Amino acid sequence: MVDRRTMKRKKNSHASAARWLFLYTALLSLVGLIFVFEGSIIESYRTFGTPYALITQQLFGVFIGIGAFALALLLPSKIWTRLGTPLYIFGIICLSLVFLPIIGLELNGARRWINLGFMVIQPVELLKFCLIASFAHWFAKKQNIRSFLFLSAIPLTLLLLQPDFGSTLLVGSIAIGIIFVAGGSIKKLLVAGLFCLPLLLLAIFGSSYRLERVKTFFNPSSNTLSTGFHVKQITLAFGHGGLFGQGIGNSQQKQSYLPESSTDSIFAIVGEELGFVGTSLILILFTLLFFQLYKAAMGLEKKPESRLVVYGILFWFAGQTFLNLLATVGLIPLTGEPLPFFSYGRSSLIMILFASGVAIRVARENT
Repeated sequence: MVDRRTMKRKKNSHASAARWLFLYTALLSLVGLIFVFEGSIIESYRTFGTPYALITQQLFGVFIGIGAFALALLLPSKIWTRLGTPLYIFGIICLSLVFLPIIGLELNGARRWINLGFMVIQPVELLKFCLIASFAHWFAKKQNIRSFLFLSAIPLTLLLLQPDFGSTLLVGSIAIGIIFVAGGSIKKLLVAGLFCLPLLLLAIFGSSYRLERVKTFFNPSSNTLSTGFHVKQITLAFGHGGLFGQGIGNSQQKQSYLPESSTDSIFAIVGEELGFVGTSLILILFTLLFFQLYKAAMGLEKKPESRLVVYGILFWFAGQTFLNLLATVGLIPLTGEPLPFFSYGRSSLIMILFASGVAIRVARENT
């Protein structure tokens, strides 16, 4: 009787997690779309002659993302871990294509994009899910830390070569998180951390631009016309917001003052227009999403691969959110990581929606 009651509670818990995950995904996507429009109006008008160009592109990403979300809901979740090895190879190939002059795009000294003609994609967004699926499959079956570190080293090295410090840090954090929840010992975690440390130092000191961002973090008043200017404008945006904000559509900083107002710095626009109260509500939404992912993963003790996939998605969403927000409020140097659901970028949004669909599918399969 106790077992039946326990099983029923677990099924109800997974059903509840699936419903809430769907709701929070929809709410964050909707609010995020509003602020992509808000943050991109001026940039869109200056670049394309119309305020609607960038939001139209983002809506195209939403359309594809909804299709990816629906596909993830329809397909059995075990297919992704069964394809762990092919997905790993696919992710590495996609990440390598950025170095081909024919299709690889270089912007601001970084090669992170592929031009498909109809759309520019950022392969690292595909890589995140591919690595989660392959790592989950690997640790559920083998748990060989040396081989795992080797598998992690390849994408991390490619990310450093682009260079992409934020994604290097995020992917490394996801890998360490999966080691931890897979039952890795403190020794294994230390080994993984020591393995990532030289890569982190190389990422910082191997790029003059990255080094300038770190220097600016410790001395914000320096470089006031470059990296320091960015930090100053973010601070001004939050200052303008106050307690209740200037109101949606009334941001001053989006008037060409704040760099990357629709991408990396979009939360500063949120803070200026919604104030402390509004940003707190957004953060609560993110926290509730993370809690439901954790709740879904906790009930999958008998399905280690699915459990690690959901945990991996949690580490991805939470890690990317924290990197963006901590950089925005000045607690860490600017990393360039987009804010999930909010930052402009079709590749990121499509994969975030797809991964959300996978997590919901896993939760539904256990109801």
